[in-house]
Amino acid sequence: MPRSPVTAATQATAKAAETTPQEPRVSGWQTMGRVLPYLWPEGQAWVKWRVVLSLLMLVLAKVISVTTPWLYKEAVDALTGPDPEPSHMLALGAVGLTVAYGMVRLGSVAFGELRDAVFVRVGQRALRQLALETFTHIHQLSLRYHITRKTGGLSRIIERGVKGVDFLLRFMLFSIGPLILELTMVSVIFAVAFGWVYMAVVVVTIALYVAYTFAVTEIRVKIRREMNDQDTDANQKAIDSLLNYETVKYFNAERREAERYDTAMQRYEAAAVKTGLSLSALNIGQSLLITGGLIIVMVMAAKGVEAKALTVGDFVMVNAYMIQITMPLNFLGTVYREIRQALVDMAQMFGLLRQVAEVEDRAGAPALAVSAGEIRFEQVEFAYDPARPILRGISFTVAPGQRVALVGPSGSGKSTIGRLLFRFYDVTGGAIRIDGQDLREVTQSSIHARIGVVPQDTVLFNDTVYYNIAYGRPEASREEVEAAAKAAKIHDFILSLPEGYATQVGERGLKLSGGEKQRVGIARTFLKNPPILILDEATSALDTQTERSIQESLLEMGQGRSVITIAHRLSTIADADNILVLEEGRVTESGTHDALLALGGKYAAMWARQSAEDGPETLPEEAA
Repeated sequence: MPRSPVTAATQATAKAAETTPQEPRVSGWQTMGRVLPYLWPEGQAWVKWRVVLSLLMLVLAKVISVTTPWLYKEAVDALTGPDPEPSHMLALGAVGLTVAYGMVRLGSVAFGELRDAVFVRVGQRALRQLALETFTHIHQLSLRYHITRKTGGLSRIIERGVKGVDFLLRFMLFSIGPLILELTMVSVIFAVAFGWVYMAVVVVTIALYVAYTFAVTEIRVKIRREMNDQDTDANQKAIDSLLNYETVKYFNAERREAERYDTAMQRYEAAAVKTGLSLSALNIGQSLLITGGLIIVMVMAAKGVEAKALTVGDFVMVNAYMIQITMPLNFLGTVYREIRQALVDMAQMFGLLRQVAEVEDRAGAPALAVSAGEIRFEQVEFAYDPARPILRGISFTVAPGQRVALVGPSGSGKSTIGRLLFRFYDVTGGAIRIDGQDLREVTQSSIHARIGVVPQDTVLFNDTVYYNIAYGRPEASREEVEAAAKAAKIHDFILSLPEGYATQVGERGLKLSGGEKQRVGIARTFLKNPPILILDEATSALDTQTERSIQESLLEMGQGRSVITIAHRLSTIADADNILVLEEGRVTESGTHDALLALGGKYAAMWARQSAEDGPETLPEEAA
């Protein structure tokens, strides 16, 4: 009977999750420092001048902005009567001052939009580079990392991290910076035009407002972090359930999955309610503080007008300035919270970028050169978890063009040998050599290019049949792709489909049967044309008739290549040049099929058991 889809190697890797290093923690300052090189990159002058020009536009927009209340005051004074100390601007008249006021407001908006237009390319370039860097780095991390991580959670980390960078670039540079500049200028204007008492009231009001906002927002950040965690958990459960759609149906578990998802969403709902209530508390407190400051300043200005020390225009100007600084302050809590949250999200992403790959190429490592294809395992030892060794001094040789089969019970180390040969992991003892070259001394890319793998479960991309076959060698011509399909005996089937090679296979290839997916996998490995093959139980999940048909394709593929076959069904490897029987990480028997049967050991017992289970009609003719 077929082995469990969860291999012993995967189980061991999952148990090793406790020893897998977590993403390093990154502080807020480190996070901001991590973004700066994207805004000021070496050797790219166009980025730098755009940053400088956008900052210049920002300053001009704010300088113009703070002059608008003053022009408003002059227009009011022109309409209400002579000023005790008339300004030369009154010569423009009320209409002229009103037009000037409108033009200045337009200028403020125009410079703000020009700032965004100049900076947008810088920001989008930074986002693209960060996303690409993160995506590339994730592919460089070890198989152990990917097995122990949740794909849905990982995708959310990347998504929120990139959005966090986008938010930080826009709001840190164009909201917080301009707000500080504007508040400073308004405070100075109040001190010069009305006296230090006015400035003191404004500064104290702003200080209390900021302190209250930051204090409440810190609480909200913790709640938001909890909400994000519940969001990630719910998203992961949804993705996991959808990816296992067939399994859900097989076990009539739709209601169970819905309840599982709803439980996660209930926790998200509770956190979201807390977020809403805390937002109301924040808004009420902010309104109380800013309204209090506004009333105090307006009362002082009103008394000044009554005492003839200020004009009606001055009163209007004070009100205009207070309203002008109130508008950006109203968003301070949201901006601060989003910046804090963006820093948290970015820290997760940058922590991911700082995750060290378990398997790395040595400096100056050459490419693997395969001349004959000899594979040697020399006293190889390996453990996913140091406390549970998987391989214990494995030694064997695959001669050029030879077919060697690995058999044994689950957990004996068969699939681990394939993963070590592909260098998903480095050995912890001994060495693996191809044509005399230690795999640790050559580049991973060159190893991957020269070894083809047909796994037990071929997973396809959600694209066309043609794309999935051509994935083996994207630069191949259509004739070569079709030749590979013919060799895998799937060409006629593809032509029978309504859209032929343009047929979409669905997510993970769900629109194709197991045998059809397997043949597509064999076709793309044919197209890759590697000198070394690993067949990892490539037919164990298929029915006997399909298995026999695919075995012919696999045998044809293996001609002239060095092949390691990991097998569960012994009937599929009875004609192998050498068969290794593994138990608890050691080779206990080796030899040809006939020699091992004559030995009467573990292999003979396994053969007898499978023969009894499958019946003689499933065995090779020469062995039946």
